[in-house]
Amino acid sequence: MAQPSRPIAAALASATVEDLRRHAPFDRMDRADLDWLVARLSVVYFAPDAVVMSPDDGIVRWLYIVKQGAVPGFSPEQVAQGSPRWHLSVGECFPLGALIAGRSVTSRYQAAGDVFCYRLSAEDFHTLLSRSAAFRDFATQRLAALLIESRRAQLAETATGSRQPLERSLREMLPETTVFATPDESVRLVLERMRSGRSDSAVVVDDTGRACGIFTLRDLRDRVALAGKDVASAIREVMTPDPTGLPADTMGFEAALTMAERGFRHVVVTENGRAAGCLSESDLFAMQRIGVPAVAAELRSARDLADLVRTSRRIGELARELALQAIPAEQLTRLVATLNDALTRQVVALTAAGCGVDLDDFCWLAFGSEGRHEQTFVTDQDNGLLFRDVDPTHREAHRASLLAFARQVNDALAACGFPLCKGQVMASNPRWCLSFSEWQAAFGGWMHTPDGPALLNASIFFDLRPLCGNTELGAELSHWLFAVAAGEPVFLRLLAETALRNEPPLGVIRDFVVGDHDGRADTLDIKVNGATLFVDAARVLSLAGGEAAAGTAERLRGVARRRPAAAAEIEGWLDAFHFVQHVRLDHQMRCISEGRPADNYVSPDTLNALDRRILKEALRQARKLQERLRLDFRL
Repeated sequence: MAQPSRPIAAALASATVEDLRRHAPFDRMDRADLDWLVARLSVVYFAPDAVVMSPDDGIVRWLYIVKQGAVPGFSPEQVAQGSPRWHLSVGECFPLGALIAGRSVTSRYQAAGDVFCYRLSAEDFHTLLSRSAAFRDFATQRLAALLIESRRAQLAETATGSRQPLERSLREMLPETTVFATPDESVRLVLERMRSGRSDSAVVVDDTGRACGIFTLRDLRDRVALAGKDVASAIREVMTPDPTGLPADTMGFEAALTMAERGFRHVVVTENGRAAGCLSESDLFAMQRIGVPAVAAELRSARDLADLVRTSRRIGELARELALQAIPAEQLTRLVATLNDALTRQVVALTAAGCGVDLDDFCWLAFGSEGRHEQTFVTDQDNGLLFRDVDPTHREAHRASLLAFARQVNDALAACGFPLCKGQVMASNPRWCLSFSEWQAAFGGWMHTPDGPALLNASIFFDLRPLCGNTELGAELSHWLFAVAAGEPVFLRLLAETALRNEPPLGVIRDFVVGDHDGRADTLDIKVNGATLFVDAARVLSLAGGEAAAGTAERLRGVARRRPAAAAEIEGWLDAFHFVQHVRLDHQMRCISEGRPADNYVSPDTLNALDRRILKEALRQARKLQERLRLDFRL
């Protein structure tokens, strides 16, 4: 029960404004709006364990801002258990969603110790929404607004104060001039135009303005000079035909991935199908000493393990350089995974050639974080090998030859900086070097008779992604798996129960539940008790929907496509997952800069106040995602 409230004395108004300014969104509100707010606030006291509000109170009449103390929240079924769903601390506003919707709350808010709150009437709350854009944005998109604040701080630390190239559209990055040519123009004429325009490329367009070719300095070397071609020849004879084009609204990040995956350093930018210009690797990576396409090209040209080891170090350098420039976590992990994919493909190709193994005889499978395209700076090997069904009398001999090959690949990857899997989930383990029907039997056994080991395996193997070799064979297995999994309700329910056992580490008195991890006191395991909360829930929801998606973000977006009404809620989950990954990457970068092995053990005390608050909100979003899982599976 609340004690009678008292208005804020005029003499304390200025101090109250400064007190509120220490917290979002008040730190970005105009002074006039803050003065208006403070003039309408009162202060109310709640004794220990007093109920601040509950579902029984009806439509919400007040906005509260925690001034002192803490307010945990309980779902109806958790009240008796004394286990809160979340925890509100100083500076936090509640219940925003219920006030905006004009409904009662769905949880019970209770004082943990002596609690003082600022209080604002619902009528004044709605007036403030219309007065202050900063407050309105925060109230309607709380996590997104907090992330924007964090992003501003990151960019300020990089001393650039602007968006990085990979976050801009290709339209924004197009050079002022692009050299265009027609197919019948001579090489000499095009080269003269390239020289005067200081360009290393020319886009060849047809009568409709569509790109039919591209001519670069590499073409000059390989197709003109070394091929003995006359510079009087038509450009059509020496250009690279049918260049890849990307729409002008494509983000630089996607262009970088395309360049890395397909092995070229220029991309044609199109507007309504017509060539609008050409972007080079240097346009995308002007701020980096090392570019993604350049590293990918080095990987493809590697001829032995020594080359690959050198280039693997460059992948690490590039990833750290991009991280220092505040590249968002989703983009950074995908870029790292894309380059690691290219490295693995080259290791497999070179090893197969040395062993006399035909790439068409098998498919190299990626599992775990590699399968999800979510690798960070701390990653080991999780892989397997799939081969066609062969005559049973020859199967073991065939497996033995592939195992010898796989062992060399696993050792080579270890030399390139990917430690051998402690759990032996590697293609060189006979358990994970299987024929098509054997993989079907393994997955079928886990789904039909699920037990502890089966559910543990699901957290790795159900993130399957065909990586190289006979990828069509791998895709066939993947499609079979996800189609079958959707029809296994008992397995999916147990998988959901397993995911729910890992609860977000949110405290009642303190913001976070911390512990001792590998000798690091008062830390969170940001992988297990952070990112994994989203990974596991997204996996179950995706499998239940029969979608052959491996990445966590892709899986959650798939849920949004199936449930359009929940799209806004799912965006909150995505924002939260990516922020957790950001904290994880940032911590690993700090470990590396301090000269110690990177790990996942984050001390919340090392985070600034804003990032602590966002991390807490992100973990609340994880709890909401788990609530969705409970509702879907009636747990």
